[in-house]
Amino acid sequence: MTVLDLSAEELLTTTRAVRHRLDLDRPVDPALLRRCVEIALQAPSGRNEQGWNFVIVTEPERRAALAELWRRGLGQGDSSMSEAALRRAYRTPGSMEKVWSGLRHLGANLHRAPALVVPCIEGRTDGLGADRQASRWASLLPAVWSFMLAARLHGLGTVWTTGNMAVEREVAELLGIPYDSVMQAAVIPVAHTIGTEFTPAPRVPVDEVLHWNKW
Repeated sequence: MTVLDLSAEELLTTTRAVRHRLDLDRPVDPALLRRCVEIALQAPSGRNEQGWNFVIVTEPERRAALAELWRRGLGQGDSSMSEAALRRAYRTPGSMEKVWSGLRHLGANLHRAPALVVPCIEGRTDGLGADRQASRWASLLPAVWSFMLAARLHGLGTVWTTGNMAVEREVAELLGIPYDSVMQAAVIPVAHTIGTEFTPAPRVPVDEVLHWNKW
């Protein structure tokens, strides 16, 4: 397996949301995907419950069906942004144009990604308070980010998308996920990247978002 020569800081600062640079025509070895999941399982989880699950969809017909549900869900999701989020998003000229262009590209080509990964967590939190919500998601998100970092280290690109969440029940039926007891978090296309060089992204100054002792 290819492992890129990246320092820890380089890995953390160059793991990008990859859309246009996914190589949709190059197969991904299932053993490589398995290795990324193995690495992800070293992430911490609340009470060490390890209730995470990764559904990896590689069958062309099922990928196409999942992509179609994702497209339908994307139109039903909440795309609103707060004033602060809009200000930050549009602060870098051209950044949001790239995002929308990438989203259109994914919409047209999601079914072509060699693998679609649906990370899940056991235990639904529908209607529960913020404390229970935070605890449950905190047991999944570190593992998913570890999966994405591992993918980058092995020359793969990923992007977190949530088009499935508006049609979660239909996706559960398609993939055999027990909807009543398991929550989905995303659909993550995975493919080799076109080139492996990525750079840190423009971000707002740290002092704009860093608060010491109080807001």
